[in-house]
Amino acid sequence: MIYIHVPLCRSFCTYCGFYSEIAGDGCKARYLEALTAEIRSSKGADPGPFHTLYFGGGTPSVLEAEDFRRILRALEDAGFGGPYAEFTVEVNPEDIVTKGPAYVEALMSLGVNRFSVGIQSLDDGILRWMNRRHDAERGLRALSILRACGVRNLSADLIFGIAGLSDAVWENTVRRLVEAAHPEHISAYQLSLEEGSALEESHYREAPEELCRGQYDRLCALMRQYGYEHYEISNFALPGFRARHNSGYWTRIPYLGFGGGAHSFDGGKRWWNTCRLSGYHRECEIISPENSKIERIMLSLRTSDGEEAAFLHRACREDILARLVSEGALIEERGRIRIPEDHFFVSDEIIKELV
Repeated sequence: MIYIHVPLCRSFCTYCGFYSEIAGDGCKARYLEALTAEIRSSKGADPGPFHTLYFGGGTPSVLEAEDFRRILRALEDAGFGGPYAEFTVEVNPEDIVTKGPAYVEALMSLGVNRFSVGIQSLDDGILRWMNRRHDAERGLRALSILRACGVRNLSADLIFGIAGLSDAVWENTVRRLVEAAHPEHISAYQLSLEEGSALEESHYREAPEELCRGQYDRLCALMRQYGYEHYEISNFALPGFRARHNSGYWTRIPYLGFGGGAHSFDGGKRWWNTCRLSGYHRECEIISPENSKIERIMLSLRTSDGEEAAFLHRACREDILARLVSEGALIEERGRIRIPEDHFFVSDEIIKELV
């Protein structure tokens, strides 16, 4: 698995804590030079058994098709070339509307077969508060353009649990999204205060837990109604459209990350680039057997597949496992243990007890 971080944005969203800088010709040139040099220097490394490529950000759609082509040439030179079983690019709706079908078709000609669209909301007031570049109408238009170009694997991101977001507005966003575009995949995240974000600096007060829980439960019910499977705490997919790349993270498959702020993992250690456009260096940590076990429990229990029962019986205290099963917080069946959907919202507390 290969991840490319694009730390460039046209503007900063109030909630975002990811490393990024305002895009400009000088910034982009420095980024591309450093990125392609890093990729070529990694020739011979093992990206793991999953052949997926994911461009995340930041905002990868600030790049032009020729910029993607340059990065793909570097990947090929390093022995990481496609075709990829899943090739995802995160896009901002405004970029798709502004650049139009020609841009989408150019990316598809390069092998992109999955687009992850940052819709976030279909309420204009919420979008302005988030400092998003698009409004609801242009968000839906972006999805329409992607469909018209023949995209058959669309993922849309949404955010819930915002102070001031009513249940009615939240349900309307979910229904409008599905009924207008029926994306194959939907990721929905509860708003959280990220370190370094404008939201944190504004002294924003998080929404009450009962509001967040209510909106999450309504989301789960709507996704069932529309035929989606809830395969991970924050992710829903139509049958056959689970995100392959992200599923690799949850099952701890090795991956290589390139670009400022990107992380890599080989099963025994994790390393990452410092947050700079160029001139970044790597830092590394060795993962102890105990931490490896904890990571495996934490990640696997985020998913509807859960974890092997035999592993959890070895790794965790039997009295705690038995109690959580008796309380309905865990289900053991067919040799696996998982958190049922009606306990996903409190999964952090369940996992904390286990580890």
